[in-house]
Amino acid sequence: MENIKLFEEKKVRSHYDVENESWYFSIVDIVGILTDQPNTERARNYWKVLKSRLVKEGNETVTNCNQLKMEAEDGKMRLTDVGNVEQIFRIIQSIPSPKAEPFKQWLAKVGYERLQEISDPSQGVDRARENWQKLGRSEKWIQQRMTGQETRNKLTDYWQENGVEKGMEFAMLTNIIHQEWTGLTVKEHKDLKELKSQNLRDHMSEAELIFTALAELSTRQIAETDEATGFKPNATASKKGGSVAKNARKELESQTGKSVVTGENFLPPTKEKKKLK
Repeated sequence: MENIKLFEEKKVRSHYDVENESWYFSIVDIVGILTDQPNTERARNYWKVLKSRLVKEGNETVTNCNQLKMEAEDGKMRLTDVGNVEQIFRIIQSIPSPKAEPFKQWLAKVGYERLQEISDPSQGVDRARENWQKLGRSEKWIQQRMTGQETRNKLTDYWQENGVEKGMEFAMLTNIIHQEWTGLTVKEHKDLKELKSQNLRDHMSEAELIFTALAELSTRQIAETDEATGFKPNATASKKGGSVAKNARKELESQTGKSVVTGENFLPPTKEKKKLK
């Protein structure tokens, strides 16, 4: 994505949904920029025609697009069609424009790489390592992140095989574990680190990754010992597993005088932070 100049310097109205942890963007703004429309009215008409064609084709992306009130050119708040990142990329694929071509090429490349990863999962691991290296993560951090992910995968495999439903129940159990060992919900921890749509684990310190892995390893082993099946028994195991990591965290903190859970992150410094420096 860093090689794609996102919408040049032109304004794209956006809204961040805190509850769903998702960004929404004005479709009219993006369509207008990618098709070089001279004004908002022309962009709106282009989107109206494109939207009608996509609906006729049975495109569910358009059907599922939401409307949000955003500030219009006249300064008033008016309803406008918005889409999340996935929906925006799907719409871009339908726009015949030279400016849309880099996005299409990038999406094709990502799709091809994903197919490679399905047939050979090791390629996905290698790409993840390369991406973290490009972001400046240390080899020690990368190794801990990957080890933690393997521990996480074994836990979710157990849940899936023992009556826990993917999606909401996975998220609820994860939150139970996290809150038990950190004293914070996943959302509160993300807020502490000033994260929005970013992956929390990608912004954890080495210590946070280690204790997260300990909590999830303990949860799986306790669940296996108790033969936990279904949500409630696994919720009990999750609380017990999180408690193991909590006790270890408190012991370490008492010895070092430092908090394991921190607000530190790997986000690039903002303009305000740069000025302070």
